[in-house]
Amino acid sequence: MTPVQAIIAKELRGYFVSPIVYVVGAVFLLIFGFLSYLYVEFAGAQAIQLMQMQGGMAQINLNDLVFRNLFASMRFVLLIILPILTMRLFAEERKLRTFEFLMTSPIGAHEIVAGKFISALLIYLGLLGVTGLVPTILMLFSDFDWNPILTGYLGMALLGAFFLSVGLFASAITENQIVAAFVGFGTLLTFWLISGLGALLGDTPAGQIITYISFMSHYEHLVRGLIDTSDLVYFGSGLALMLFLTHRVVESTRWK
Repeated sequence: MTPVQAIIAKELRGYFVSPIVYVVGAVFLLIFGFLSYLYVEFAGAQAIQLMQMQGGMAQINLNDLVFRNLFASMRFVLLIILPILTMRLFAEERKLRTFEFLMTSPIGAHEIVAGKFISALLIYLGLLGVTGLVPTILMLFSDFDWNPILTGYLGMALLGAFFLSVGLFASAITENQIVAAFVGFGTLLTFWLISGLGALLGDTPAGQIITYISFMSHYEHLVRGLIDTSDLVYFGSGLALMLFLTHRVVESTRWK
């Protein structure tokens, strides 16, 4: 077993013996299910209204009425719950005074960061996989295009990975889990709010730069079924940057 695999196994055991993963998972799945129900009900009401107006069977677009709205709504849910999922990864090590033992071990800082990040990502992807029951069940009752749904799930996976990397960085700079959660949430909220500033500045160079820095437009492209290289580069570079900063924080601690 490699050092990264050992850390992943350790962190996964830590997740499943604590209530965090169960609470976060339950909240995530309940909200996803509830929003799915609301948007399906809305689509049904739209279909009935069209039938009454047209006097026959109405064709509705579940991709637009259900899934696009669902994926768009889930970004705020992820912004809240994912910093909670990552808040313990380094902060708990510092609080329990096991961080020093980890730093004096022959495991590299990059392996520590990678192992902790991958463990949280596996938990998130597992929860995301469970939500696949919603389109699978709806497929039995209605026809829709799977391509926008798959790109929407790709968007949620990339957005979640980016959020987890921000949360991991927040956990690395403090020993208080609550502070780590709030720092992660505040950082992500800032990334969200600057999209409004970019909209105010319009097509100016500053506006374009600020809009690009925010994850909002990149995620919206994927939710609409559009896969653009610039969006993939954004999430990839953002993830790499946050993991690099986390690595620098951990590595600097080793030499104190």
